[in-house]
Amino acid sequence: QVQLVESGGGLVQPGGSLRLSCAASESSFRINLRGWYRHAPGKQRELVATRTADGSITYADSVKGRFTLSRDNDKHTFSLQMNSLKPEDTAVYYCNADILFITDAATWPYESDSWGQGTQVTVAS
Repeated sequence: QVQLVESGGGLVQPGGSLRLSCAASESSFRINLRGWYRHAPGKQRELVATRTADGSITYADSVKGRFTLSRDNDKHTFSLQMNSLKPEDTAVYYCNADILFITDAATWPYESDSWGQGTQVTVAS
C-alpha cells in the first residue's frame, strides 16, 4: 500500500534549522499537499501550514516568518523549512495530502486526505 512518508526530523538546538519532507512511498505516485500539522505531548494537534488547491499557503501565527512550505518538483516532494526553532516547536510533525497515481496518459486519485506516520522534531539545548 502506498503511504505518505515524512522525513527530516531530529534533535536541534534552539535557533537551529531543520527541513522536513513529505512524499509518496513509491516513485510512480505523487502528492498534493494539504498541510503540515504537529502534535506535542499533552497538547492537541496543531495546524502548522495549509496549502489550497491553487497553491496558496497559510501559516499558523506561531510559525509565521520562521517556517516556509515549498514544493520540490524534481524530487516530487513538499518540504517544510523550519528556521529559528524554539523549544515550543518540539512535536511530532505530520503531513496531510492526497496521493495520486501518475501515468503518461492521466493522473488518477489513489487516496485522499492521507496522513503520514510523523517525524519527531526536538528542540533542546
